[in-house]
Amino acid sequence: MAAIRSLLTYVLTSLYVLIVGTFALLVVVPLGLKDVLYRLGHAGVALALGTAGIRYRLVGRDHLPTDRAVVFCANHQSNVDPPVLFQALHRRLHILYKAELDKVPVLGRVFQAGEFVAVERENRDAAFASIERAAASIRGGNSFLIFPEGTRSRSEELLPFKKGGFVMALRAGAPIVPVAIMGGRAAMRKGSAIVRPVHVTVRVGAPVETAGLDVEQRDWLIQEVRGRIEALLKLGPAF
Repeated sequence: MAAIRSLLTYVLTSLYVLIVGTFALLVVVPLGLKDVLYRLGHAGVALALGTAGIRYRLVGRDHLPTDRAVVFCANHQSNVDPPVLFQALHRRLHILYKAELDKVPVLGRVFQAGEFVAVERENRDAAFASIERAAASIRGGNSFLIFPEGTRSRSEELLPFKKGGFVMALRAGAPIVPVAIMGGRAAMRKGSAIVRPVHVTVRVGAPVETAGLDVEQRDWLIQEVRGRIEALLKLGPAF
């Protein structure tokens, strides 16, 4: 049953990206209808999660700022984390993503049209330019999601945090909202393409203000946010 459901998820999601994504690039983007682009994105993610049987519960909704741009900082355990957080945290969430995803047909173009920011991690100068571009976007009112571990953790322990996303928040003067996501690892076993139904918990903590801080205080900021995410993870699943 899980294999059949997974195949259906892959087929429907691929068709959605191909058909709706192409429509968005040909019609929605040229007309500058960014709200419509995001609505189509959320519909596609809802289709994928619903077909795969991925359910989530958001805890700490009162910590989600509605009147200013923020940087959401989350741990990373599974492939289902980005789509779940895209749905749960913000209706127009921007994302720092790996530049390799630009090579994916249609999807890469849609990411660019949505003003997501690609990061070339192997190119220091290009990565720094991306951080500056994202900081300017935040100052313009756009909230971003970062995964400071840089890749998925294979255990319950957090990996070391990379500094780029925190420098971005400091440059923008934006608060960082700690987010703990758990439960998604069971959806896909290592080396398997089968997606299993799971319940995911998203816990949101109080924002960490960056106003008055400078880039030289990034190490303190990293430790503060990391500690808050660890504390949220210790609370465990909400299901």
